[in-house]
Amino acid sequence: MNGNDIILDKVDLSILKLMQENARISNADLARELEMAPSAVLERVKKLEQKNVILQYTTRLNPAPLQQKLLAFISMKAADGLGCSNTGQELAKIPEVQEVHHIAGEDCYLIKVRTADSSSLMDLMRNSFSKIPNILSTRTTIVLETVKEQQQLVIPEKF
Repeated sequence: MNGNDIILDKVDLSILKLMQENARISNADLARELEMAPSAVLERVKKLEQKNVILQYTTRLNPAPLQQKLLAFISMKAADGLGCSNTGQELAKIPEVQEVHHIAGEDCYLIKVRTADSSSLMDLMRNSFSKIPNILSTRTTIVLETVKEQQQLVIPEKF
């Protein structure tokens, strides 16, 4: 089932909005906000999970106390053939790599990494990226300041 096959109604969208704002919201609080029976809300949430609309519940952590103060975006050219994602799969296995995007344009991949500092970034590039045979070149952009970073999606009022 792909995302285009899923039909969401106003109640589903309201549940998603509330849960995205606070993933720890209780079923009772959801029901109270939506003026619905808790059993009906629980059933809706389970269906949203089964349909892969809700993918997972996570905790957002401050990277600084975990000594992951350096954020970088790395554009990569790879020798993968069109439609082949071996390099992307190998990049996704590296713990410091937070995101891997197969992109259009001159480069093949855009990845987001967090490390402690520039020295650990260089170590990552020398010891992890260099072991991936298809990487031809990299271009690194180090973030000086993050103005906005979020995972939340804009939830439409209605479809």
